[in-house]
Amino acid sequence: MDWLNTYHIGGIVIGICTFLIIGLFHPVVVKAEYYWGTRCWWIFLVLGILGIAGSVWIEDILISSLLGVFSFSSFWTIKELFEQRERVLKGWFPMNPKRKAEYEQHQS
Repeated sequence: MDWLNTYHIGGIVIGICTFLIIGLFHPVVVKAEYYWGTRCWWIFLVLGILGIAGSVWIEDILISSLLGVFSFSSFWTIKELFEQRERVLKGWFPMNPKRKAEYEQHQS
């Protein structure tokens, strides 16, 4: 990883990877809410905590930074799951027909 410092592109690599990590989480939120609803929020909490632990434990600044981005993107996903449910209720995203009763329960 010395070549990142040699060519002064560490920040660019972190920026690109951050963009990709955040971009990856959008379809994850949509799919997770579709298949499991909001009850899978705790998975993202655990992923976030593990990411923070890894970020503190790993000395390499690139990997540590990316784990930090991953962990806080996981925490943000918890909020987005609940907002995704609201977007589904508004009709902006497809509703899982297998969980129709769950959606009707939240509308009342």
